[in-house]
Amino acid sequence: MLRLIDRTVNSVRIQRNPDHPGTGDEAAAERAPQRRRLSVSERERQIVDGAIQFFASNGFGGQLRDLAKSIGVTHALLYHYFPTKQALIDRVYLDVFEGRWRDSWDALLDDPKIEVEDKFTAFYADYVNNALSREFVRILMFSGLMDHTITDRFFAMLRERLFPRLIRETRRFRGSTSRAKPSERELELLMGLHGGMFYISIRHWIYGQDVHSEAVQETCDEALVRDRVRSYLMASRELLNLTPKKPAR
Repeated sequence: MLRLIDRTVNSVRIQRNPDHPGTGDEAAAERAPQRRRLSVSERERQIVDGAIQFFASNGFGGQLRDLAKSIGVTHALLYHYFPTKQALIDRVYLDVFEGRWRDSWDALLDDPKIEVEDKFTAFYADYVNNALSREFVRILMFSGLMDHTITDRFFAMLRERLFPRLIRETRRFRGSTSRAKPSERELELLMGLHGGMFYISIRHWIYGQDVHSEAVQETCDEALVRDRVRSYLMASRELLNLTPKKPAR
């Protein structure tokens, strides 16, 4: 069905080589733009890539008709690939958020041979520079301002894949082998670290402000990340010295 729609509704125009115009009818045929049908997978990729850019620029309040126009396909074709806006948003989430998570990050954080400060620095330097793109940051912010559909799914993934590893490694840095549920202060301290890394990208992609980094433009250098990681780990040491307050009598 999708292949039939592509053949009859949309296509990509390919211009012939201007160095060989031909003559007469042949020349006219050469000058006429030729059509190449996209495969189903190519068309779907075109739509998803266009949707990512559209949502990152306009949020989720726009009409699918406007989205189709910005991509260069008909509304009918868009509908046949993604019958609802939510179906398209779900696909964008998989591409921009879950799709950019690297299994190598799990392996890095689980490696007992690497010092905690070094592994945190390596992880967050890669995370900020390669995951927190313009599309990632702006789509997440728009979702937070709208229905939280993407933000809820993304933070659920972080609570499953990332935060337990960071808490475990933070305790290891402090010389603790506790597997107890993290305290509220542990979690808030960790969110300060993670949120600080995200704020680097917010300054760039939302506020349009420079990030004071010695790396090339639009990247965050490792020294900047290490400063934040080191401050976090130093602050975490104080948690070992906390004693419960005695109840008032």
